[in-house]
Amino acid sequence: MSSIASLVASPRFLPRVMALDAASCALTGAAQLGFTDALARLTGLPAGLLTGTGLFLLGYAVVAAWLALRQPVPRILIGLVAMGNLGWAVGCVLLMAAGPFALSALGMAWLLAQAVTVLLLADAQWMGLRATRTPRAVLA
Repeated sequence: MSSIASLVASPRFLPRVMALDAASCALTGAAQLGFTDALARLTGLPAGLLTGTGLFLLGYAVVAAWLALRQPVPRILIGLVAMGNLGWAVGCVLLMAAGPFALSALGMAWLLAQAVTVLLLADAQWMGLRATRTPRAVLA
């Protein structure tokens, strides 16, 4: 087994990914709430959107941190989180491509950074789920 495969199959991999997900959401949510007006001016995103998503991200960070502490990790919930991360990435891309807001270059970068981050997290979550699944019994 390669070192990457053994890392991903480790029982500590998914909890660490979830802890990273929680930390990134907590930091982003706190930034969006703490600097709403400045971010709105600099990015072209509306203050209401930044506030709403900031609150969501802080709430999500609590849930992700809780998931990171569970033993064993709740696989179904991790799968839902991964799908949610994919949805967040799609939402960011749609806001950049067809959104109703006049985004600045920093606004595009803000959304792109979020999209790339959650795509990487979703990929790590899926890899961890695949590497740690238990084989199903063969029916005779």
